[in-house]
Amino acid sequence: MGIYVVTGGTSGIGARTVAILKEKGHEVVNIDLKGGDINANLATREGREKAVKELHDRYPDGIDAMICNAGVSGGCGNIPLIISLNYFGATAMAQGARDLLEKKHGSCVVTSSNSIAQGGARMDVVGLLNNQADEERILNLIKDADPKTGHTFYAATKYALARWARRVSADWAAHGVRINAVAPGNVHTAMTDKLEGAHRVAVEALPVPLNYGTKDLMDPLDIANAIAFLASPEAHGVCGVVLFVDAGTDALLNSEKVY
Repeated sequence: MGIYVVTGGTSGIGARTVAILKEKGHEVVNIDLKGGDINANLATREGREKAVKELHDRYPDGIDAMICNAGVSGGCGNIPLIISLNYFGATAMAQGARDLLEKKHGSCVVTSSNSIAQGGARMDVVGLLNNQADEERILNLIKDADPKTGHTFYAATKYALARWARRVSADWAAHGVRINAVAPGNVHTAMTDKLEGAHRVAVEALPVPLNYGTKDLMDPLDIANAIAFLASPEAHGVCGVVLFVDAGTDALLNSEKVY
C-alpha cells in the first residue's frame, strides 16, 4: 500500500478521494486549512512551506502520490485568494513534493475545471501565471479587480494550472513522476451549494448530459474515482493529460474538438 497526500481533503471532492484511498488500504494525509492531518493555509507562502516541511519530516523515504485539490470558487468574491490558492497553492505543493515523489516513482494529480474550455478565462492572467509566476506582483496588478468578475479569474487559474501540468509533464516523467490534471464539471459540494444569484443560475444552466432531465449536478464521487485512478499505478501510461470528468458537458459544447 502507498502513501497518498491530498490537499483540500476535508470536504467535497477531496473528502471523497481520501475515503476511496483509505478504502483501498493506503495511508492518506489530508492537508487543509482546518480539519486536516496537517493544517496549513496553502494560500500563503508560509503555509505551503510549513506543509512541505512536515511532509519531508514525516516521509523522508518518499510518497506515492500528491493530489493537489484545494481551491475556492469564483463566486467567493476574493480574487487574491482565488489566485493564491487555486494556482500558487497547487503548483507550490506539487513542486515542493516532487523530490519525495521521485524517490518512489510516484504520481501527481492537480484539480483543474471544465471551465477552461468554455472561453471565460482571463487569458492575460493565464499568461502572467504561467510565464511570470511572480505571486506578489500578480496580486498587486489585480488588487483593484471587481469581485463580481471572480469567475473569469477562477477559470484563469484553472486554465493556467492545467497548462502548467502539461508543460512540466515531460520533465517530470523523465525523472519517474507522472503528472496529470482532472477537469471536473459542476459538482455538488459545499462550495457550489453556497452559490447564489447569477452564479447559481450560471452553474445550473450548463448541461450535464448524463443527468439529462434533472437539475442534479455531478456527485463528487465521480471525480474522486477519476483522481484515485490517475494517481494509481494502474494509470502508469497516462501522463500530461487533462481528463475532463464532467458527465459529457465539454463533449456537448465542443463536439468538433478532439484535442
